[in-house]
Amino acid sequence: MADHWEEVQKKLDTIREKQLFRETRSYQGIDFCSNDYMGLATNPSMLEFFQSKKEIYPFGSTASRLVRGNSTSMEQFESEFASFVEGEAALLVSTGFTANFGLLDSIAAPDCYVFTDRLNHASILDGIRISGAQKKYYNHLDLNHLRSLLEKADVEDSTGKKKRIVVTESLFSMDGDSPDLKTLLSLKKEFGFVLVLDEAHAFGVYGPMGKGLVFQDLSSSEIQSIDYRVYTLGKSLGLEGGIIVTKKMGRDHLVNVMRSFIFSTAPLPMISKLASFALSLLRSMDKERENLLAMAKELKDSLKQNGFLITNSTSHIVPILLDTEKQSLFYAAYLQDAGLDVRAIRPPTVPTPRLRLSLNAKLRLEDIHHLVKELVLLREKWNSL
Repeated sequence: MADHWEEVQKKLDTIREKQLFRETRSYQGIDFCSNDYMGLATNPSMLEFFQSKKEIYPFGSTASRLVRGNSTSMEQFESEFASFVEGEAALLVSTGFTANFGLLDSIAAPDCYVFTDRLNHASILDGIRISGAQKKYYNHLDLNHLRSLLEKADVEDSTGKKKRIVVTESLFSMDGDSPDLKTLLSLKKEFGFVLVLDEAHAFGVYGPMGKGLVFQDLSSSEIQSIDYRVYTLGKSLGLEGGIIVTKKMGRDHLVNVMRSFIFSTAPLPMISKLASFALSLLRSMDKERENLLAMAKELKDSLKQNGFLITNSTSHIVPILLDTEKQSLFYAAYLQDAGLDVRAIRPPTVPTPRLRLSLNAKLRLEDIHHLVKELVLLREKWNSL
């Protein structure tokens, strides 16, 4: 029998040799890497609200929501959130990963097709995998390729007995780009598939009051035709948790069959109270959203002018593509030493090594200019090695 720890050591050695070793690191320096897009995780008003409520609610939820972990504040937040994004009902869960993973596992099955953008988040891909569904990858943002796969499925399953599900992010976290939502909804109308749309990285930054990209790009009737929308509390709301918006019937179904909901300890009771307060702040942050997107444009323009290769980002997420894993680690270490918290993102998370620059509302234009200046100096240093 093979020795387990020898096997583990060999795997770790291989990971190190490929410059793919990962370790936990505490944050330091100016934030260019978190998902706290609107700065609410450190907002003084959030802290003040927390301090005013901390004596009222217990530390932990004590159980799953179907046992003793449910609270009135959770249900109130679900209702408030669903109304805010013009949905019928919502279900709060412990994390955004749990939301995607559990949702896909609950609505997919071995006798259905799931069409997924090739760069969808691991929580989506793992949910499809555990469901046993027939997974069909389509090329990133390539809705013509998606169409061809849907047409092929119609030939393979001419009776239409197999359910079709299409799942995509509205804003991709590692590339900063988005699908054509109008075309996607047109395909839904033509082929009749179930649509799952993950708004995690768009919510709070886009649309009126930060409602998300769907409210920027789609009509009200088109939004209502989306079967499931997935959001997170862990990004623009500055907290933790996930929330699925769907029909009331859809919520009832998930409460009864979604294993990651049924068998997980409920979120902390304080989270839903803080989330409601964060939502009230988010509604009035149009100026911060405008400034954030202006800074993103300034950064992208400056990087291009200075000869850096970036993705086709249309957002506040601006990845700089690099040649090797070693180069990405070198850049990140140098920038962190310079007081700029930038992290290297490497395979298998992404196909191409990169620095993922993630902007937030607390940054200033001088921070952007400082970062670009350091990047130019860093490139010279790297090229001289």
